[in-house]
Amino acid sequence: MPDHESTSENATDAAGQPTHPWRRFVAIGDSFTEGVGDPEPRLEGGYRGWADRVAEVLGSQVPDFAYANLAVRGRLIAPIVAEQVEPALALKPDLITFCAGGNDIIRPGADPDAVAAQFEDAVARLSQSGATIVIFTGIDVRWQPVFRTMRGKIAIYNENLRAIADRYDCVVADQWGLKEIQDARFFDADRLHLNPLGHHEVARMVLRTLNVPNDLVHMQPDPLPTTTWRTARVGDLVWARTHLVPWVLRRLRHQSSGDNISAKRPQPLPMTVLAPGQDPDAQPRQTV
Repeated sequence: MPDHESTSENATDAAGQPTHPWRRFVAIGDSFTEGVGDPEPRLEGGYRGWADRVAEVLGSQVPDFAYANLAVRGRLIAPIVAEQVEPALALKPDLITFCAGGNDIIRPGADPDAVAAQFEDAVARLSQSGATIVIFTGIDVRWQPVFRTMRGKIAIYNENLRAIADRYDCVVADQWGLKEIQDARFFDADRLHLNPLGHHEVARMVLRTLNVPNDLVHMQPDPLPTTTWRTARVGDLVWARTHLVPWVLRRLRHQSSGDNISAKRPQPLPMTVLAPGQDPDAQPRQTV
């Protein structure tokens, strides 16, 4: 399965001008934005993710580009707002991506309207920077048996987010409409986080939403293996023991997968793109 991850180097329009206006990109959020599910041990924090992939493309097309990622896995919306909004503003970005609230919405009894109110407070503060703000709708989980019952809450939350985007002139990256990732083959073994294929597709969607030309192409997953009902149920039991039970236990203990984890990229830096198999201490293939 080929990994089509090339980007346009120093891309310009017909008049020779840079293809986008942004020079400082800051991403804030939770595990989705941190890149969990898209492992890359050569990078700080051990994950790549859609935000890194977007930054690689943006950085290849303009000079003096820098990117910071303040997202931390497991964070609810209140800690994201408390810990990441002001540091993000202090970095003086001209492009901000903000995805939060998903970890709140999937909890029993969560009120999507109340979560959206916290989200709007953060957007109001971020909008004062004058930066382009990109927000994300939640994924349509109709195809996932475990999370299907949460579909209504996610849809309500999404409508709130769209209204917030209208009020503050945000760009909406529509994951709900991203049909390509409504497939188990685009998700990690935990069935919650996107895998490298999924992060790649989200990066493509974000770049389309920002109208940034790029060379990223759709990555076709391998066919699903033929399986029996019994084999599928065994797989469900393994998943529950390995991923669901630990998640429930952390909730009961008021713990988070992000405890003692800090932002992987707290300062805006140029993007370094490693060639496949390259030693991280070696000269990078491309620095943008």
